[in-house]
Amino acid sequence: MSAEGHSGKTGTPGRSKRADALRNQRTLLAAAAEVFVTSGVDAPMREIAAKAGVGLGTIYRHFPTRADLVVAVYRHQVEACAEAGPTLLADADSPFVALRRWVGLFVDFLVTKHGLAGALQSDSGFDALHTYFLDRLVPVCSQLLDAAVDAGEIKPGTHAYELMRGIGNLCIGRDGDPRYDPRRLIELLLQGLRRPQSG
Repeated sequence: MSAEGHSGKTGTPGRSKRADALRNQRTLLAAAAEVFVTSGVDAPMREIAAKAGVGLGTIYRHFPTRADLVVAVYRHQVEACAEAGPTLLADADSPFVALRRWVGLFVDFLVTKHGLAGALQSDSGFDALHTYFLDRLVPVCSQLLDAAVDAGEIKPGTHAYELMRGIGNLCIGRDGDPRYDPRRLIELLLQGLRRPQSG
């Protein structure tokens, strides 16, 4: 009996420790993503540690090299974007509103991704990451488009890959030019998908 009680006590701290470690890692990845947007992927690790509220040793324990961190941020953001689609569809006032909000998240990701892509180009693993990006996000975008078509909010015929690539192309020119706001053009693009409302 006492042995069972003892094993029960040791199981919970182990689980909570793993949960804490996972939370810390997510906090770290979110902080790194923010720093990459503002300071680029070559930002000092100290800046990322300060943003996350952790010591440098914590970063290197999770991610021994900068490339490890860059890949992890990339995957973290792909997953966050993929998981947001169904949630937005369930919570938004309409499928089109969900699509618009998801596109906003996708643009946030792309702003970071351009820097990540540059950092990863020399790595042969970049092609595999790009395939992973498409495999995870194209079906989510398709689901949002299909729901908006079914609701009569947008015209049929727009393919998810085509829309995502178009948005990506609009985002490319943003770097270093304060006169260019891709979000305004992307909003015009989304409005162009709308089905005309009869009188």
